[in-house]
Amino acid sequence: MKRVRLPFFSLALLFSTLYGMSQTDVPHTFSYRVEAFGSAASGDNTPFWQVSNRYGVVPLEAGNGYLKAGAFYDGLLGNKFYWSAGTDLVASAPRYRNVYIQQLYAEIGFQAFLLSVGSKERYTSLWNKRLSSGDMVLSPNARPIPEINLSFPDFTIIPYTKGWLQMKFDFAVGRSFDTAYLEDFANEDQQYNEKTLWHHKSGYLQIKDTRNRFPLSFVFGLQHWAQWGGTSTDPKIGKQPQSFKDLIKIVMGKEGGEGASEIDVANALGSHSGSYDLKLGFTQDRWAVHAYHQRYLDDKSGMRLQNGMDGLWGLQLDLNTFPWIRTFVVEYLETRDQSGPFHFISFDHDEHPGRGGGKDDYYNNGEYTTGVSYFNRGIGSPILPSPEYNTNGILGFRNNRVRAWHFGLEGALSPLLDYRILLTDMNSWGTHERPFLNKKNATSGLLEVSYHHPRLHGWLFIGSLAADKGSMYGKSFGFGLSIAKRGVLSIR
Repeated sequence: MKRVRLPFFSLALLFSTLYGMSQTDVPHTFSYRVEAFGSAASGDNTPFWQVSNRYGVVPLEAGNGYLKAGAFYDGLLGNKFYWSAGTDLVASAPRYRNVYIQQLYAEIGFQAFLLSVGSKERYTSLWNKRLSSGDMVLSPNARPIPEINLSFPDFTIIPYTKGWLQMKFDFAVGRSFDTAYLEDFANEDQQYNEKTLWHHKSGYLQIKDTRNRFPLSFVFGLQHWAQWGGTSTDPKIGKQPQSFKDLIKIVMGKEGGEGASEIDVANALGSHSGSYDLKLGFTQDRWAVHAYHQRYLDDKSGMRLQNGMDGLWGLQLDLNTFPWIRTFVVEYLETRDQSGPFHFISFDHDEHPGRGGGKDDYYNNGEYTTGVSYFNRGIGSPILPSPEYNTNGILGFRNNRVRAWHFGLEGALSPLLDYRILLTDMNSWGTHERPFLNKKNATSGLLEVSYHHPRLHGWLFIGSLAADKGSMYGKSFGFGLSIAKRGVLSIR
């Protein structure tokens, strides 16, 4: 992964008077959720779609299970402020350290503003959470990173636009707590960063008639993620700059200064990635269709759109009055170009001056060798296999040049019975640095059925069948069963 100089695009300070969402009618409530899950598979690993995009809770190793219990509180502080807190505890096997805290956070809000501290299962992407293959920058694939996050979590009307313009944003700094896991996973030849710091921000502008008189809508947004700070186990790198001044450089995408490596001084401090996100919608009373594209950014060549067709392309159809098929999603993911196989090799020919490609090496970085992962589970699209799949203790993404078609479908078979189907066909060529001798492929699918019993209020039963086929993940068939109970207690 190369360094990219991304602008600081948070517009929050310009809109501090935005119309806020009213919280005065929300009671003080305490809620809880407990879940028991178990799965078995014929292969060594849990099938792809039974383990992916589940916030890192389902273990990769086949024949697994977990118990999850959470408690959450929402309340008011006067007429304009509101606050919430929550925690989730997970006990799972087989996995490293079987009992751990999945979520632990506290939040305080004022109108549209929300300040959140801790680890929380957030979802900020524009793409369908249940049916999309995953956001390329931040998907629900890995455990949540503990952070301080300031945001407008929902689209909020910008004043003096007659309801036509809305925006949302988030700005966060966090830290990894997976050092002990990396010590256990990595082989003796691997170097990695301990206590890595993170920064991310996103900003979205939506053009939409909130009175629903005009059917078209459009969203444009930017995302920026960065790894920085920490201490490398490689003595040649050592401790990385991590002062407040360095944080400003990370936010602005500036070059490193004193204490930074030569690469960071020449390019930008830390490891950076991001995306341009676009979504066009057409909405009617009974149906809606959305076309979207996510252009992944790994360096300046990506910002200049010099990485070919790389990115996520999608189409979503919503049928509001046809319960058998509520939502259908089809996506195409391409990451093969990466701005070419060479890293800025200057041509010395007068007839063809210029530079070679970029050799972007998506999700990887020379100093932050774990790549964009947390507990070895990728935080971006799971279609690029996470380092957790590496069987030889090697860190980083070994397989980031992929092409995939993905389909998602959900609906209701009856008022009590819902279903979800995921099907993905993937091809992979390794990396530009270490290409596969022969292309690898995989076809992965999931059929999930959930049942609500009318006399068992708050109970949810989910059964699933999943399968993999091909040279990427091998041949495997598995099933899973989840039993969950949730409840809400009002304490006005």
